[in-house]
Amino acid sequence: MTAISPWASTPERSRGRLHGEQSGTVRGPRDVFQRDRDRIIHSISFRRLRHKTQVFMAPDGDHFRVRLTHSLEVAQIGRTIARALGLNEDLTEALCLAHDIGHPPFGHAGEDALEAALRGQGGFDHNGHTLRTLTELESPYPAWNGLNLSWETLEGLAKHNGPIAAPEWALAAADAQFDLDLECWPSLEAQVAALADDIAYDNHDIDDGLRAGLLSLDQLMQVPMIADGWRQVESRYPGVPAKRLMGELIRSQIGEMVNDLIGSTQARLTGGGIETIEDVRAAGRCLVTFSDAMRDAERGLKRFMYANLYHHPSQLAAAQAAHDVVAGLFATYAADPARMPAEWREVLPAHEPWRSRHIADFIAGMTDRYAVARYREGVGPIDLPEGF
Repeated sequence: MTAISPWASTPERSRGRLHGEQSGTVRGPRDVFQRDRDRIIHSISFRRLRHKTQVFMAPDGDHFRVRLTHSLEVAQIGRTIARALGLNEDLTEALCLAHDIGHPPFGHAGEDALEAALRGQGGFDHNGHTLRTLTELESPYPAWNGLNLSWETLEGLAKHNGPIAAPEWALAAADAQFDLDLECWPSLEAQVAALADDIAYDNHDIDDGLRAGLLSLDQLMQVPMIADGWRQVESRYPGVPAKRLMGELIRSQIGEMVNDLIGSTQARLTGGGIETIEDVRAAGRCLVTFSDAMRDAERGLKRFMYANLYHHPSQLAAAQAAHDVVAGLFATYAADPARMPAEWREVLPAHEPWRSRHIADFIAGMTDRYAVARYREGVGPIDLPEGF
């Protein structure tokens, strides 16, 4: 799709790639952002997301979301918003698909364990690790490390949540290699990807929480936003069992949030003197936003989800077990690198901080089930909560 808004990113004005590539259509007539999207989809790191935790640790149910399905849902929402705003859909999709690639096994529990393990060596941040994975670790090409993604894709992944004044080491390294203007706001496509992520997990985590039996309809009615939506759904489908209406509630809520975001953002863009993408980066504020009322409602929903789902006792128990797996793997490999596979052991740096960071790179690339298998094989038995 060709972007039509003057403030959209366009392939013709891309700042290019770090490593020059031959032009032409030998691999199909695709522009720079389409190639980025396709490189992400075909990467090993993207495929691994199918066995990485979204909310539920290594779920034993086939219908729970994982990082892969979540990323696909974010991309669908992101493209819808980008199209309505006249932005570049392909760049938006690439950012949505890649935004979680840096997550280690077990989501935030695994991230916390690696952060603690690397506390004296620069720490660990999943967003920085996304950039590290895509610029260094994922290396399918013979002439350079990384996927050699465009500047716009790397910029959007680095700062989709806004400017970064003090990047951690992995992000700083990517920035030093290919200056990403970290002090400026990113493209509108990156801002859309960030809010599409929020819309997706705000609503789909409700669906998974209900499916897991950790949330109930009565609990959800404590959230004004959900209670209002439920009344509207019941009025449209009187007499239909509640179980049949839950999907409609979630779909309707996603639609309401998307429409609000589009309307609020259009008003900001047309009324804020924004005429070019340079204006977007110099605006000094986020331009892709909910209305004030929707922003407050969405924050209320998040507070409810943290209190009732993310911090549910069963979730906390699973998170602790996951933390122990990742921490145990790191301690074992740090003490005895011979337990690592040969391709990782043979290139282990001799000195810190790179020695510990290399071990963390190996662990961060693991899927949930591979991490558990490696723990049992190299560390010892572990008693995991039901569902692993």
